Amino acid sequence: MKDTRLLIKSLAGMLFLLIVMGTAIFLPAGSLKYPLAWIYLTTFFALVLLITLYLFRFDKQLLKSRLAAGPVAEPTRAQKIIQALAALSFLGIYITSAFDHRYHWSTIPPSISYLADAGCLLAFVFLFFVFKQNTYLSATIEVQDRQQVISTGLYAVVRHPMYTGAIALMLFTPIALGSFWGLAPSMILAIVIAIRAINEEHQLSASLAGYKEYCTKVKYRLIPHIF
Repeated sequence: MKDTRLLIKSLAGMLFLLIVMGTAIFLPAGSLKYPLAWIYLTTFFALVLLITLYLFRFDKQLLKSRLAAGPVAEPTRAQKIIQALAALSFLGIYITSAFDHRYHWSTIPPSISYLADAGCLLAFVFLFFVFKQNTYLSATIEVQDRQQVISTGLYAVVRHPMYTGAIALMLFTPIALGSFWGLAPSMILAIVIAIRAINEEHQLSASLAGYKEYCTKVKYRLIPHIF
């Protein structure tokens, strides 16, 4: 029964996100005749569904910990502010891209948008492996019972591979939607995510055994040899 409720809650969360994203795209676009948006949304939610079903089958605890997300769920004031800015930037990507489509502020060849869809797919594959390697990826910053520092796989390359994948996904998104202007809020979101990563490290260093040593060993947060 608990498993059924978890699955229903997860699928309901996906449906809510779909409604929010669809509204943020098609309302500013002024029309449902936006093929690039339909391709993007289909790709996005097909992959989210696959990852959700995988976690439901193999890591229900991680799936459950991912359900409590957003500014309200964060335990600290700083992260509430960061998550609020992230949410606004996230929506800004879709709204700006949709207005760009409606008023033709920029022009991107469809072939480039299709390549960006492929980039989104690869970003999701990257995120899938992140979830496989770290069962402690709660949607909020917290230290769970018996949590250990993950230092192998992608975590041996950068400290926050999930954020790396999320940034890549959000940078590909406006291009997939046919917009150059949508890259502006994408860049803002990338900066907000970087700030979240720094703040998260301060909290984990103070409360998770071995995390300071891990940061000494793995020097880069998001991008090898850059940041």
